[in-house]
Amino acid sequence: MSKLILASASPRRLELLAQIGIVPDQVVPADIDETPHDDESPRRLALRLAEEKARAVADDHAGGFVLAADTVVACGRRALGKASDTAEARKFLTLLSGRRHRVYGGLCVIAPDGTARARVIETQVIFRRLGEDDLARYLSHDEWQGKAGAYAIQGYAATFVKSITGSYSNVVGLSLCEVDGMLRGLGFRQGA
Repeated sequence: MSKLILASASPRRLELLAQIGIVPDQVVPADIDETPHDDESPRRLALRLAEEKARAVADDHAGGFVLAADTVVACGRRALGKASDTAEARKFLTLLSGRRHRVYGGLCVIAPDGTARARVIETQVIFRRLGEDDLARYLSHDEWQGKAGAYAIQGYAATFVKSITGSYSNVVGLSLCEVDGMLRGLGFRQGA
């Protein structure tokens, strides 16, 4: 029987996995330093964090598949993390207003035999120009908290999205097409 450990505390990732019939046996958030390295690109940051999370959890959970992910919102070469307060959330959303940005989803799966597969999925998102009333209304709710780039595409921020190219589920937190392919490619079978 394949055992799956999700190395994430994100309820969105659990919900996404449930959409494709995957229920992790355990949820074990990885406790790692997520500080970007000097001159680290947003793409490389997403990949490194996913790999480090997977390894941190796999070290203590031999015999199971470990799935880890990280989402990085980038405007140019600048990575926008999780806003620490309303002022920073406003700053991020103002930066994204009327512009194209990229969402990098780092994924890493480690199989029971130690084989690891990792990749980055890129989705391009274009926001419409946001007015002061848009920002005030959005920031008056807590939806921005704990979200890369200070927005949740599956919530009210969907009204900001002019267009999207690539995986929608990647922007939510986990590219389901890639996760399914990586797990099956390494031999994972739910309930098998």
